[in-house]
Amino acid sequence: MWADYGYAVSSKYRVAVILSLSKHPRTPKQVSDETRLGLTHVSRALKELRERSIAVCINPNNVKGRVYLLTDKGREIALTLKEDREKAV
Repeated sequence: MWADYGYAVSSKYRVAVILSLSKHPRTPKQVSDETRLGLTHVSRALKELRERSIAVCINPNNVKGRVYLLTDKGREIALTLKEDREKAV
């Protein structure tokens, strides 16, 4: 888990996407709107998170409106990120 956590925190885009998905499954556009990150950055981060089994697409056959959610590993990373943020305040 810690190797994946380290990978996630090494990118502000991956962190933002993980925290967004920790609230509710979302489309890349919804993540982009919430985080105010460009859709290209969000899509790249989602691809990277999928490759590490941190996030998964629950409707991969859709061309538009793909929905992503965190895996168990992703939820664990999100929880650690939230704890880190609370400690920093």
